[in-house]
Amino acid sequence: MKKKTLQMISILLVLVLTMALNVYAADDASAGGKALKICIVTTSGVDDGSFNQNCYEGIKAFIADHPDCTVKDVKEADLSRVIETVSSLVGEYDVMVLPGFNFAAIGDIAMANSDKYFIVVDSTITDSEGAEVKGLPNVYTMTFMEQESGFFAGIAAALSTQTGKVAVVNGIAFPSNVNYEFGFMAGVNYANAKLGASAEYVEIPSYAGEAAVPVEAGGIGTSVGGNYIGDFADQAKGKEVGQALINEGVDVIFPAAGTAGNGCFTAVKENGSGFVIGCDVDQYDDGQSGSSNIILTSVLKVMDVNITKQLNAIYDGTFQGADDVLGASTDSTGFVSAEGRQQLAADVLEKMQAAYEEVKAGTIVPPSNFNGYTPTDFPGLS
Repeated sequence: MKKKTLQMISILLVLVLTMALNVYAADDASAGGKALKICIVTTSGVDDGSFNQNCYEGIKAFIADHPDCTVKDVKEADLSRVIETVSSLVGEYDVMVLPGFNFAAIGDIAMANSDKYFIVVDSTITDSEGAEVKGLPNVYTMTFMEQESGFFAGIAAALSTQTGKVAVVNGIAFPSNVNYEFGFMAGVNYANAKLGASAEYVEIPSYAGEAAVPVEAGGIGTSVGGNYIGDFADQAKGKEVGQALINEGVDVIFPAAGTAGNGCFTAVKENGSGFVIGCDVDQYDDGQSGSSNIILTSVLKVMDVNITKQLNAIYDGTFQGADDVLGASTDSTGFVSAEGRQQLAADVLEKMQAAYEEVKAGTIVPPSNFNGYTPTDFPGLS
């Protein structure tokens, strides 16, 4: 009888220890190391060769090191439905990666789903009423100083043009695009004033943009001018704008318009001369045109590395919500200087590198949608 009792006690002890170990393991998994289901939602697809694709590559780099994790890409072309789409998907995934200002109004969703993580690119977030939402522990937003990369594009264009006419083409006048536009114009003005260039940036009034968020300088408000396609996916309209600029004598175009910007590539290729400056990522391979290449250089916004970093933090349990503004000081903006990936003259490359160091040091502060400066009035110009 005593022997059976001892056997029963031993069995119970084993069961209790097993259960305790399982609970410990489960707790450990919830703190980190959990296989993540990731969803990226875009308005123009993850194969745009630029902004969205770079974000997607950051996810793929993470998954390459964490094969237990998965990603689903969802395209929602209707801009009026993007928040609704996120709401319908959030319950199925652990992490939502949302590239673009279109996703700013996800604050209510993030607050209602505190067990989910949100990585938002190019915007901070608001609630459904438009009130700013900050400090959520499950939300990381990254915005960039696109004006810095736009500035480098402007210098490259102004110092390389043969016709004396250059242009920037944008998608929609969201803050990130206004940053690129103002930065480009500032770069042209800087090259004219400081580097011996003599270039004009061309704006066609029928393509002028209206800023989604008023500019906080110079009485500009929402009337930002420039050359706006009005879309990030319409390549036919992008080609139309590109061709219109070529007809005006422009021989260097900087398209910051996602997939729609590829239409400018087509226009330049069909023209048989001129250059395009790549945006967000190294687009040299996209510039191949027969035996030549139309890419002068590409200016960069380093999203992939920063997305990978945040996914790693979620996976290992060290994630912290934040609203980061990234620029040259964190090697998150810049331009392609590698031999064989750009066609800048040696002296142009040298001048751009010197300008990069001044931007990184804060001596030059290119204008943006929010920083109070304009393309004709910013630190470093006068």
